[in-house]
This record gives sequence, structure tokens and C-alpha cells, in this order.
Amino acid sequence: MGPPMLDMIGNAAKPLVLVVEDEAALATMLRYNLEKQGFRVEEASDGQEALTRIAETRPDLVLLDWMLPAMSGIEVCRQIRRGPATRDLPVIMVTARTEDQDAVRGLNTGADDFVTKPFSIDSLLARMRALLRRSNPVPDRGQITFHDITMDLAAHRVQRNGRSVHLGPTEYRLLAFFMQNAGRVFTREELLDTVWGPDIHVELRTVDVHIRRLRKAINQPGEADLIRTVRASGYALDLEPA
Repeated sequence: MGPPMLDMIGNAAKPLVLVVEDEAALATMLRYNLEKQGFRVEEASDGQEALTRIAETRPDLVLLDWMLPAMSGIEVCRQIRRGPATRDLPVIMVTARTEDQDAVRGLNTGADDFVTKPFSIDSLLARMRALLRRSNPVPDRGQITFHDITMDLAAHRVQRNGRSVHLGPTEYRLLAFFMQNAGRVFTREELLDTVWGPDIHVELRTVDVHIRRLRKAINQPGEADLIRTVRASGYALDLEPA
């Protein structure tokens, strides 16, 4: 079993969420609902304060508003991903922007998920629980190896050609799933059901964004791209050419 969470948890430590939101009324509403559901909550009203609080408190998850004074949520997310101590921190971006390219831009910056205002608290909670589960994968024993990639499941470490590969929680679960099913092609829908969970509504394009991030993390110049894109079908971990 993985680490206990929320309503599954008994006496376990409550996850700490940093809410980065400059609208006081929305921040208050989020605090009330999250605390009611068993979270601890910290708040920040701008990007610089958010980065300071992240360094001081190391939250389990960040709810990050796109539109912030002085420093945008996009830039905050970039800085989170650049920091060695925070690169794996789960981030959900909250935005009033509804254009597809804006959502993809947020994901490309490093956000793990996004919600669009106005949003349902129940939907947000479901996404948060799913992301927290993904960021704390179930420990296992032994190693998985495919070609020149090795995953140490107990230590939660990935190496390729002897170098360390740093992955976010979603990319880690994607790679583990691929390595346990090497050579098999999975549709985007199958990947969503397996890696994100069947009860979580995530757009299909989210899979493509995380696949790109996984490729960038595991591939260095001169190395084979082990993730094969199968047109009109999906993706596979395979040494066969695309």
C-alpha cells in the first residue's frame, strides 16, 4: 500500500497545500474547503511570496494561480521546476484562461495539471488526490531494466547509461508503466485510465505533454528515443523506429 491520504488516513500526517492566489475571497474559500477535507493549508498572494514559502515549508502540493501580481504563475512554475529540491513538487495551475494553447503552455512549463475558473471543489479535490497518489507511488522491490534505462523501484530512482534521470511524479509513473509493458502500444485513453486513474477527467492532450516531458528527461543527444509514437494509435516503449 502507498502512503495513506485524506479520508483514507486515520492518524496519518495531513498533506500540506500551498494556495497561491491573489483574490482574497477565492483563497479563503479554498482554505475552508481544503481544511474541511483534511488538508493543512498555507497561503501566498504573489509569486515571490510563493517561492519563499515553498523553500520554508516544502508543501506536498501547490495550487498556483496563473495571473499573479509582479510574477506570473507560469514563471513561478518555471522556477519550481529549475530547483533541485522542488523539481518534483506537484503543481496544479488554476487559470481563467480557456484557450487550448494556454492550457498546453501551462503544462509545458511544468504544471502537472490545470483547472479552469470557475471550477467545482469536488473536481479540484479529485485531481489533487490523484496527483498526490501519483507523487507518492507504491514502493516495490527490485529493479526494472529496458535497454540502457534502469528503475530502482524501492529507491524511486532512474538511471540511463549510468547518469541520474530526474522525473516528475507523472513522468515516473508513465515510465514505470511503459517499462513493465515494454513493446506494447497503449492508446492515450489507456494511459489516462492507468496512470491518471479512470475517475479523473483529464484532456487527451495532457498525455502528449507528459510524453514530451518524459522524452526530454530520458533522452540525451546521441541516444535512441525509446518512446515510439504510433500514428493514430498511441505510444510504446520500444527500440523499433517510429
